[in-house]
Amino acid sequence: MPELPQKATLKNFQKYVSELESERGFSQQTVLDKCLLLGEEIGELFKAIRKSEGLAVDEHSHFSEIGDELADIFIYICAIANRKGIDMETAFLKKEEKNKFRTWKSI
Repeated sequence: MPELPQKATLKNFQKYVSELESERGFSQQTVLDKCLLLGEEIGELFKAIRKSEGLAVDEHSHFSEIGDELADIFIYICAIANRKGIDMETAFLKKEEKNKFRTWKSI
């Protein structure tokens, strides 16, 4: 089983996800497969948020912890980035450089 270093970087997480996918037999899933699974996880996150905010929910539904759903989403993001050859740390830093020149205003 792969292990993460104590103070893992985004690159470490991406490598870890790649190794986990190989170990668990998920490495053959396509980018499309991963995007569809990511969409399902986002729905599960929304459902967990609804419950935590006290909104009406189906009492027979299964609810996960918000942190669990966020972790699942992060895993799928790493998996998608790996399949497209994207270093998430570099992508994040480049995007933030662009965002520095954007402005947001309240509506």
